[in-house]
Amino acid sequence: MQKYARDRVPELTALLTAVSLALVFGAVLGVVPTPPRAPTAVLDAIPAVNAVISLGAIVAIVTGWRAIRRGDVGRHRASMLTAFGLFALFLVLYLYRVSILGPSDFPGPELVYSYVYLPFLAIHILLAVVCIPLLFYVLLLGLTRPVEAIYETSHRRVGRIAASLWLVSFTMGIAVFLMLYVVPW
Repeated sequence: MQKYARDRVPELTALLTAVSLALVFGAVLGVVPTPPRAPTAVLDAIPAVNAVISLGAIVAIVTGWRAIRRGDVGRHRASMLTAFGLFALFLVLYLYRVSILGPSDFPGPELVYSYVYLPFLAIHILLAVVCIPLLFYVLLLGLTRPVEAIYETSHRRVGRIAASLWLVSFTMGIAVFLMLYVVPW
């Protein structure tokens, strides 16, 4: 199985990306079946929980980045897998909430909505969408090869780009949370 995956990283990346994006856009557009509804308190807590998860993912990415710069491959791998797991948890919670309640409405002034929030949200979403195939690609490279063979791949180069964009996307996601739920408009 590992050899199969190792020999098909681009194809598996495309497949995983397509499935992930179909789930995200399907949930946002209301195309996927609606799951059983959790209590309102649980649904209301998800945005704050996701902000904390995002912060944890940022810490994990930075920790992984610093670890690999020091040559600590084991800690790098553990940190990046943790970040990916947190991302997956974030996505499950986000998709669950949005499939039940739909996207959150911006509570602030129309001027801020049009000229600050929407452009900011668009960049955040674009970065998140761009990150997905990059993350799957570096994850598959890292998981299907022995450590010494990873240096012969584009894992390092693509990983730098993926981690940078991922950090910005998570940070912007926290800012979106603050604009939607914390700032007293």
